[in-house]
Amino acid sequence: MAQDASARYLGNETHTEKNMSIQRFDAGPRMSQVVVHGDTVYLAGVVANKAAGESVTKQTQEILSIIDSHLAKAGSGKSKLLSATIYLTDMTTFAEMNAVWDGWVSAGNTPARATVEAKLAAPRYNVEIMVTAAR
Repeated sequence: MAQDASARYLGNETHTEKNMSIQRFDAGPRMSQVVVHGDTVYLAGVVANKAAGESVTKQTQEILSIIDSHLAKAGSGKSKLLSATIYLTDMTTFAEMNAVWDGWVSAGNTPARATVEAKLAAPRYNVEIMVTAAR
């Protein structure tokens, strides 16, 4: 009997998943900038465009502005962040990035977060941020 109940539960879960829509924004041949599945919003890693090659402060400011725009397209906002992964090319810039992040993040609604030192796609990028949010 328990096995039957489990099968029914899995059957309902699969059925629910099939009925959830997937929306893609700014989709290209390799990736989408934003994917919405159900009430969860996934953003690709965001790097600075105009501020590429400039300070970590300027890159972080631009990235967070882009994130605000992407979340708005998906019907969400920074107060609904669930998680964030921040990539820095040099961990000595952690405090510089945090100064911008702390002024931007929604007080009382901070996401789970990790910051990692990593080599990014091009030398002009010093910061990349990827977030997941609720809608």
